[in-house]
Order: sequence, then C-alpha cells, then structure tokens
Amino acid sequence: MKRLLWIPVCLVALAVPAVVLAGNGEGGFNGVVNSIEGRYHVHADRIPFLGLISFVARHATHGQVGSVRVAEIHNFSQPVDGEELNEMVNRKIGQGWQRIIRETSRQGHEQTLIFVRPEGKRMGLFVVDLDGNEMNVVQVSVDPDYVADKIDDYAPHHGHPSSHDVSD
Repeated sequence: MKRLLWIPVCLVALAVPAVVLAGNGEGGFNGVVNSIEGRYHVHADRIPFLGLISFVARHATHGQVGSVRVAEIHNFSQPVDGEELNEMVNRKIGQGWQRIIRETSRQGHEQTLIFVRPEGKRMGLFVVDLDGNEMNVVQVSVDPDYVADKIDDYAPHHGHPSSHDVSD
C-alpha cells in the first residue's frame, strides 16, 4: 500500500516543474525571435554554421568575441509599433539585459533596440534592427576593450587627415 502512495507523489513532483517551465515560455534569443515570428507572421532565417563561426571567432580573437547568434527576416511588410516591439523584446530577452538604445522612425519602418549585460570579462550585446522590410536580430558576447580598440582603428585621429579632409 505504501508503494502505491509514492506513484501520485512522484507524478505531482514531476508535473510541477513541467507546468512552471511551460508557463514561463521560451526566453532569450530564441524567445525573442519566436515572438517576432508569431506576432508579425514572418519567418526568420537562422544563419547556418554559426556555431562553427562562433568557435572560429573566439579563437581568432583570442576569446574576445564569442557566441554569435543571428536571425534575419526578409520581406517584413507589417508596420511595427515601437512601444509594442520594445515591450515584446523586454518580456522575452531574459534577466540581466538593460536597454541602452531605442530608436524609432516616425513611420515605424526603422526600429533599433540595443541591449547590454555583463558576462564576466565580456559583455553581451543584443540588437534588434528593422530597416524597411528587413529585420535582423543579433546576439554576441564581446570583450568591451576589444570593441573600443576596433572602434579606435576606424576613428579619425587628431593630426591625421581623414578621408573627408580636402586639401589643395
């Protein structure tokens, strides 16, 4: 009789985590992409072999760039309400992310959301960018010093002519 009592107890113990996990839904990169697909009735193309590309990037940059994830949505034809998109991404992105940029054009054809979060020695960047009828969702983990160095490589320096300087 005692053995039969364990069956319902075990079933309840197994069912509670399943209900909790199902209620939370999927979050993070896939949660954001899946929410966009469902809300706007579009299909996102995930970039193939990105795991391999992330591996190569991590080694080529000596660990300063890693875990790159990209989804592209072509033929995005529906208008996007900036507030709705912002709320959807905030709901699905997960904990620890902080939005640092939100840009919305007047007609809603251009939207940019950029989030960051600390990831040990690196920082996570999460970008949702709608430009006309194409949307990209990108998540990458990078060393902030590496990003600053790369930006400096392309910035004009004082005393050096830039490509925009005109001299006679």
